[in-house]
Amino acid sequence: MAAQNQSSAPYTVPGLTTENGHEVARTLQTRLHALNDLQLTLKHAHWNVVGPNFIAVHEMLDPQIELVRGFVDELAERMATMGVAPSGLPGDLVAVRTWDDYSVGRATSVEHLAALDVVYNGVVADHREAIGKVGELDPVTEDILIGQVRELELFQWFMRAHLENSGGALEHGGETTEQGAASAAR
Repeated sequence: MAAQNQSSAPYTVPGLTTENGHEVARTLQTRLHALNDLQLTLKHAHWNVVGPNFIAVHEMLDPQIELVRGFVDELAERMATMGVAPSGLPGDLVAVRTWDDYSVGRATSVEHLAALDVVYNGVVADHREAIGKVGELDPVTEDILIGQVRELELFQWFMRAHLENSGGALEHGGETTEQGAASAAR
């Protein structure tokens, strides 16, 4: 008879209680889903960007996609180290996510960048919230998330540089939805 498929082991990393280690890993699972979604969303934008700045944005997205894929692997491996099986399954992601699919299809670079700025607002804010949750329990995981936020914010700045006027205003004027941001940036 095959062994039962367990989602967590009876251990975690040294220095944490199993309960705390598994709590940290559950927080990482939400970030894992968000980053898996982000890398797919970035690839979608990469394939669907059009217009005069096509090649600049098309090529700008690839290194970010690879970086985010690395973040996914880093979080999944941290979860496994803590004794919790990471889930990278699309069905699980869709079942538990708190956001909708990216809503921009074929569009100009400015429209995609404006919509992606909204996406990054959510991903970064949620990563920062996770930092607060894990900070007291596990400084190693906190450090991983801080490093990821640093890189995500840097790339968001790269995108915003395409959207910003000389006065510092973003072309999408603070819209909070992807469609709203894309429309405002047209």
